Amino acid sequence: MSRIRGKDTKPELAVRSMLHQAGYRFTVNGPLNKNLPGKPDIVLPRYRTVVFVHGCFWHQHPGCKAARIPKSSSTGVDWEAKLARNVERDRRNERELRKLGWQVVTVWECQVRENPEQVISNVSRELE
Repeated sequence: MSRIRGKDTKPELAVRSMLHQAGYRFTVNGPLNKNLPGKPDIVLPRYRTVVFVHGCFWHQHPGCKAARIPKSSSTGVDWEAKLARNVERDRRNERELRKLGWQVVTVWECQVRENPEQVISNVSRELE
């Protein structure tokens, strides 16, 4: 698991590129990103909006085939417990951000791969 990237993943870079091409300006590594609950991937301060780009497996995207739990646990990891903690932490961070007055947008890895035009359309709609 040490090889799993936490930042600058392909889906995240794709979303950042789409947002930039659409004319939105955002921060990625600024102090806002690090001090907000959950350390959002993208912060659009002008719109008081944060964007999380979630991997379907790690954040258990409901209904996505990539969100299946591995059948064998040769690594000794209790996948169900680990992934359930990730999902609960995501919910808690989203609640805290909303309490602080931030709008939260979640973009899933499969959405970026399968329909990138729809992703930027959904994010734009949330920002307006």
